[in-house]
Amino acid sequence: MKKTIFRLAVILWFLSSLLLLPSSAAAKTSMGFVISATGAVTPAMEQYIARGIAVAKQANASLIILQLNTPGGQIEIMNRIVTLIRSSDIPVVVYVAPRGSMAASAGTVITLAGHLAAMAPETIIGAASPVGAQGEDIGTTMEAKAKEALMATVRSITTNRTPEAIKLAQETISKARAVSAQEALDIGLVDIIADSIPDLLKQLDGRTITLASGQVTLSTADLPVENIPQTFIEQLLATLINPNIVFLLLTIGVQAILIELSSPGGWVAGFIGAVCLALATYGLGILPVNWFGIVFLLLSFILFMLDIKAPTHGALTVAGIGSFIVGGLVLFNSPGIPDFQKVSVPLVIGSAVVTGAIFFVIVGFALRARKRPIISGQESLVEKIGTVREVLDPNGSVQLGGELWSAESESEVVLPVGTKVKVVTVKGLKLIVREVSLTNDK
Repeated sequence: MKKTIFRLAVILWFLSSLLLLPSSAAAKTSMGFVISATGAVTPAMEQYIARGIAVAKQANASLIILQLNTPGGQIEIMNRIVTLIRSSDIPVVVYVAPRGSMAASAGTVITLAGHLAAMAPETIIGAASPVGAQGEDIGTTMEAKAKEALMATVRSITTNRTPEAIKLAQETISKARAVSAQEALDIGLVDIIADSIPDLLKQLDGRTITLASGQVTLSTADLPVENIPQTFIEQLLATLINPNIVFLLLTIGVQAILIELSSPGGWVAGFIGAVCLALATYGLGILPVNWFGIVFLLLSFILFMLDIKAPTHGALTVAGIGSFIVGGLVLFNSPGIPDFQKVSVPLVIGSAVVTGAIFFVIVGFALRARKRPIISGQESLVEKIGTVREVLDPNGSVQLGGELWSAESESEVVLPVGTKVKVVTVKGLKLIVREVSLTNDK
C-alpha cells in the first residue's frame, strides 16, 4: 500500500513538473520588441503602435522599445497614444533615435509617457506648445485651456521626476522650450542617453519601473529583440499624409477626371482619377490645409478646359498655371501650418508648368484639327477631279476615284464622255460639276 502511494506521489510530481514546463519555457524565451514610429503623429502611427503593443503582449514580451522620431501632430491622437503606453502591462521604453531625431510637440508628451525615457545623442525634445487643428495660432482663451490641459497631463506622467524636470516639461508647453538630449538627462527629464538599442538594453538592465500592476525589475542584458515592421496598409496610410504625395494625387486625379469627361466612353482615365482623388481625400482629411486653395485649383483646370474649347492662343492656359500655383500654395502652405506639413514650392511650380504644357499641347492639336481640310464625308468630295462616264446633258454620271456618282453639269453645256470635271458642291447623293478646262483647273 505504501509503495503504491509512493509511486502515485512520484507520478503526480512528474506530471506537475511537465505542466510547469510551458510557463518556464515562455519566461526563458521572452523577448523584447521594437516599434519604430517615424513621422507626424497621425492615425496611421497610432494604429501601428497599438498593433505593436498587442503583438508584444501576445508573444509574452518582457519589454517594448518605442523608437520615436516625430515633429509632432494632433493632440487627440497624442492623448490616445499616451493612454496605450500608460495602460500597457509590458514596460514601454520610449527611445528618441537615431541621431538627429526629435521628439517635438506631441512627441514630447509621448516620450515622457514611457515607463522610462531614453534619447540618442544629438537628439532634441520639447517645443510642445499647442496650435489649432489647421496648424494656426489659437485664440488666447483656447490657448490657455489647451496649455493647461497639456501641462496637467505632463505633471501626471512625470510625478516620479525631479521638480526641475517637471518644471522643464511644463515650459516645453508654456514657453515652447526645447532642449538637447544631454540637457534633458542632466535635469532628469529623461533617464538614459544610449548610442544604440544594444547600448540601451545594457543600461536598462536591473532598473526597476512601476507599472499599473506593480513594480518590475528589468532583466535586459541578454534580451533578444525583434522589430515589428509596418504592414503595407500602415505604410500606405503613412505615405498618404505626405503633403507632396497628396498634392500629386490631387493633380493627377483632377486631370484624369477631366480627360474622362472630355472623351467619354473609356474607363481607364476615370478609374485612375477616382482612385487618386480618393487617396488624396484621406490625406487632406489628416493634414492641416486651407480649403480655400481648392477654389484656385478648380479654377485653374476650368481655365485649361476653356482654352481647349475656345482657343485664346494660350492666354487662358497661362492664367490657369498662375491659378494652379496659387491654389497649391494656399492649400498646403498657408501661414501657421507647420513646416514639416508644407508642400514643396518647386514641386507646385513644376507641376503647374507641366500641367499647363499638357493642356497647351492639347490646344495646339485642337487648332490644327480645325484648320485641317475635311477628309471624310460628302464635304470631302468638293474640289475633287473626276471623269464623265455618261454624257451630262445636263444629268449623267461621273467616276470619282473608284466610285460612280450621279452628276449634274453646273452649266447648260453638254459634257461628253471622258471630259474631266471638278466637283463644285454636293446635293444629297448628286454631284454638281463643271468642266476642268473651262476654269483652268489642273
